[in-house]
Amino acid sequence: MPERNRVLVLGRGAMGTMFCKLLAATNDVDTWHRERDRDNPNSLESLAEHRDVIIFALPTQPHERLAQRIVPHIESSTVCLSIAKGVDERARTPAEIFAETLGTGRHWGLVYGPMIARDLSEGLSGFAVLAGNTRHARDSAGLFSSTGLFLDTSDDLTGAAWSVVLKNVYVPLLGAIDALKMGDNIRGFVIYEAVHELESVMTDLGGRPETARGPAGMGDLITSATSHSSHHRTIGADLAAGKSDKIAAGGEFIRSEGVHTARRVREHDTVQRDRYPLFDLASDFLTGPLDLTSALQDYLRRRFGREFQ
Repeated sequence: MPERNRVLVLGRGAMGTMFCKLLAATNDVDTWHRERDRDNPNSLESLAEHRDVIIFALPTQPHERLAQRIVPHIESSTVCLSIAKGVDERARTPAEIFAETLGTGRHWGLVYGPMIARDLSEGLSGFAVLAGNTRHARDSAGLFSSTGLFLDTSDDLTGAAWSVVLKNVYVPLLGAIDALKMGDNIRGFVIYEAVHELESVMTDLGGRPETARGPAGMGDLITSATSHSSHHRTIGADLAAGKSDKIAAGGEFIRSEGVHTARRVREHDTVQRDRYPLFDLASDFLTGPLDLTSALQDYLRRRFGREFQ
């Protein structure tokens, strides 16, 4: 990649702002957001021209519409990267949307892992995997070589996409376990069970089971489940306290990605019910109502033949 890359960041939320700050010192960075589009309806198309990298730092739902807008204007060498960790209304991941919208002739990838925006914005380190559809896309990891974000690379797009998306269904369960003061040990046990299930789900969906143990799966799951700034962890605590009215699961710029994912994968039968008992429990908890303590007792009874204390 060139010494100074021409980068466009789509979105100005916490992640979009963080990427701008992270890359601005050594690259030419500009940003696009909805307000900018209102002022100039053609701003996205003009900004996308002559870019080396375009980062989709916004939720999954608008990916298709925005990708369709920029395709006629980007160069053949442009790399599109997504950090979105949800599915759209058709239960498609960003990988599936990019594959359909950008096609095989374009370069695109996903960046997933323990990279909390607050930490990186404060100069702390982050870690992720860049899963790319081409070698050129994976080489865009060099964009971050002088930053605090450390990247592995992979060609397992299916595994990376579904690991990070489905992990958001498990994380609120862990937030609820903490809120209900069930103990550190059961938190660790549920994390182990979740990763074990993710390995099997990846195989069923066409990804590699080891990807579930990498940054996009286990790494991001543990980070989201233990970080006090994790929105998904907070959702679990709110549900445990009976605050279901705080869970917003609709709209294009959805924030409750785990809730939305649980509903869409059930609707489209992406993850087969009764095959993954912990995922069933977690998704039922999100789409509830569900007595979590009783449900966990039943899970352990089936798993070990007895309840926990």
